[in-house]
Amino acid sequence: MQAHANDLSLKCNAPVPYCPPPATALWDTDSRSSIRAMFVDVLTEIDISRPVAEVAAFAADPDNAPRWYFNIKSVEWKSDRPLSVGSRVAFVAHFLGRRMAYTYEFVEIVSNERLVMRTAEGPFPMETTYTWTGSEGGRTQMRLRNRGSPSGFYALMAPMMAIAMRRANRADLARLKKLLEIPR
Repeated sequence: MQAHANDLSLKCNAPVPYCPPPATALWDTDSRSSIRAMFVDVLTEIDISRPVAEVAAFAADPDNAPRWYFNIKSVEWKSDRPLSVGSRVAFVAHFLGRRMAYTYEFVEIVSNERLVMRTAEGPFPMETTYTWTGSEGGRTQMRLRNRGSPSGFYALMAPMMAIAMRRANRADLARLKKLLEIPR
């Protein structure tokens, strides 16, 4: 059974400093409600004054990631371009003072609507989802969701890591907005 941290029926038996902040961590429990693992689930969103097609094309292009993700330092294609389901792209990032190298596989691409990529590598297997929705005046609402199950150092730091991820994602989306809204 999976229960959300905001669920009042959830009993967190961990010491108070280790209980997850609301809406940032999930506990995976078995039928006896003993804690097996912690999951991080961070959702951020922003409105961008550009059409959906333009926002989606820029954000979905892995080569643009270092331009709007502060923590991503490099990108290397492990499969042929163009981007398609099954494409693999390696990223090097620095997060919480540590270098992280991982390869994402793109598992779902719906043009101008949704992109999902996953990695099972490294200390923090993660799924990242982008969604784009059009709104009034040619604006786009972009949602960025990161879900994962950290291990090692990152598992110990999961609640704080979720907070840091939310802060970083908000800053990254603000950077994306600034890049795309520059007058042309």
